[in-house]
Amino acid sequence: MTEDKGKLDQAKGEVKEKAGKVTGDDKKKAEGFLDKAKGKAKEASADLKGKAEDLKEKAEDKFKKDK
Repeated sequence: MTEDKGKLDQAKGEVKEKAGKVTGDDKKKAEGFLDKAKGKAKEASADLKGKAEDLKEKAEDKFKKDK
C-alpha cells in the first residue's frame, strides 16, 4: 500500500512540477519536486520494509531448522 501511495505521490509531483514550469510558477514547481521526493522515499521505505520482513522470515526458518 505504501509503495502504491509513493507512486501516486511521484505522479502527482510530476504533474505539479510540469504545470509549474509551463506557467512559470516556481512555488508549484517546488511543490512538485517535493511530492516526487516524498513519493520516492515512501517507495524506498516500503521496499526496505519488505526486504527486512524477508530476512526475518529466513532467520526464523533457519532457527527452526537448527532446533
